[in-house]
Amino acid sequence: MQKQPDQRRELGAFLRSRRERITPDQVGLPHTGRRRTPGLRREELALLAGISATWYTYLEQGRDIRASDQVLDALASVLQLDRHERGHLFQLAGHAPAAETEEPEPLAAEVAAVPLLLQPHPAYIIGGNYDVLSHNQAADELFPNLTAAADRPANFARWVFLEPAARDVLVDWELEARGLLARLRTLAGRHPGDPRYTRLIDELNAGSPEVRAWWPQYDVQARHGGRKRLWRQGRGAVDFAYTAFHLAEQPEQTLVIYSDDRESAD
Repeated sequence: MQKQPDQRRELGAFLRSRRERITPDQVGLPHTGRRRTPGLRREELALLAGISATWYTYLEQGRDIRASDQVLDALASVLQLDRHERGHLFQLAGHAPAAETEEPEPLAAEVAAVPLLLQPHPAYIIGGNYDVLSHNQAADELFPNLTAAADRPANFARWVFLEPAARDVLVDWELEARGLLARLRTLAGRHPGDPRYTRLIDELNAGSPEVRAWWPQYDVQARHGGRKRLWRQGRGAVDFAYTAFHLAEQPEQTLVIYSDDRESAD
């Protein structure tokens, strides 16, 4: 699959961000005096990966060249990428199909009803770009103002970064927001031609100084369950466990269910 110019630039920027975070000590290189830039030099990375320094420079510059699986594996190894970062690298390098559609994500009626059946536990279904496809009343109460606009569905990423109430509800707002942005980047990397992602990312960059600062860091992360501290009126900070289930027919759609430990113990 041929990579588009934007995708090639994304690949180059991702490689550069990961190269700059690896120190010579981490890969067994000796100290060579003061460095003008952090991390490894391009020539050092190319040598360790067993490829031409000129060819690697072209790759990082976003030129129209194709890297083989073997080369990507070597770069991932030297850069000490985790499995999510490695998958993101392969996606950006054009080793996976790109989605280019503006069609809304399909959601079967019986699937949309699941959050309603889970009441009173807060539950919602989100699409790959964090559009909220279905949610119940408990989720409405837990995440105030998570509402759809006239021309678009509610979106959890938009709520976290652009809705003022989110900073009150999410007790550890920066930690949660950074993680969400890393997961959004991972998913966006799988859909370099999908305008739903580009529009959302442009909107977040325009409206959030944190997104403008964090997006160039190229953090990536997979969706997962875990724990969150959420502020509830009259109760203060409450510890919630949340579980994420990927739908069989639409694996990028995720059912998220929250459980309040104190309520579970009653």
